[in-house]
Amino acid sequence: MSTKQSNIVLSIVIPVFNEELVLDEMISRLHKCVSEMNINYEMVFVNDGSSDRTLALLKEQANKDSTIRFVSFSRNFGHQNAVIAGIVNSSGEAIVIIDGDLQDPPELIPEMYAKYKEGYKVVYAKRKQRLGESVFKKATAKLFYKLLKKITSFNIPVDTGDFRLISREVANHLINMGEGSKFLRGQIAWLGFKQTGVEFERQERKAGKTKYTFKKMMRLALDGITSFSNFPLQIATFLGFLFSFIAFLIILFALYSKFILHEVVTGWTSIMISSMFIGGIQLLCIGIIGEYISRISVDVKRRPPFIVEETNCKNQPNND
Repeated sequence: MSTKQSNIVLSIVIPVFNEELVLDEMISRLHKCVSEMNINYEMVFVNDGSSDRTLALLKEQANKDSTIRFVSFSRNFGHQNAVIAGIVNSSGEAIVIIDGDLQDPPELIPEMYAKYKEGYKVVYAKRKQRLGESVFKKATAKLFYKLLKKITSFNIPVDTGDFRLISREVANHLINMGEGSKFLRGQIAWLGFKQTGVEFERQERKAGKTKYTFKKMMRLALDGITSFSNFPLQIATFLGFLFSFIAFLIILFALYSKFILHEVVTGWTSIMISSMFIGGIQLLCIGIIGEYISRISVDVKRRPPFIVEETNCKNQPNND
């Protein structure tokens, strides 16, 4: 682990992926709102394998602005790993995590920092509205968070993303959590500590397209569920017992019809339907178990969560 620069009070971690169209405005708005707080701060941008001019623009800005740090990956390693890389390379006593697409307003940072000064070690931003998002995305997100809240043993705030402020103590614990498949909002909630929220309206994207496709959203949801709950495995076990019991009853009925009633059990259609249904349930259960085994496989390999190709951060720590 690197030696932290003690004069930095606030670090702002910004993961970016093909955000050349909004990068200048992002930096300008961050400077405007944080400079009014009269504290020493830094911005740690993490380039997650962008294919546009994002990295070039970051280098240009860093050459003329001493508060800008950048970390550039060798390829795209994903949003959650980019956030971790930014935290690892940050120096502040408190750390703000904010996406680089300007949907989360930088102007909320002073209010979050004020809550931190009151003694809260986690201050999360809670969305009152999600402008510019489809009805499907809003509905599925709401359903996911309600489900996650029901099946976990600790409280994960509803309608929150990764936009939040965490203390250095929380950050150090977060870095030391060794999961290969990360779900940071769940991990931070699991850590506990004194937490509170501030509300805001999430804006539409300023430019470009969302980087969170349906596939990535599903992957993140599966990571969240399998990281913090055994409920899917309990469902698989319950279904196994249920259909074993039903099959036992059918066997008893078949034997009773054959040897007591002396009737041949007919019904090819019902047999095929029940066979296909039970086969589907079996495949579902195998898939659930496979998800958990996949997580174990990733963790056992102990590959680094990201590879840094280029950075201007001092005392670059090891990836592991």
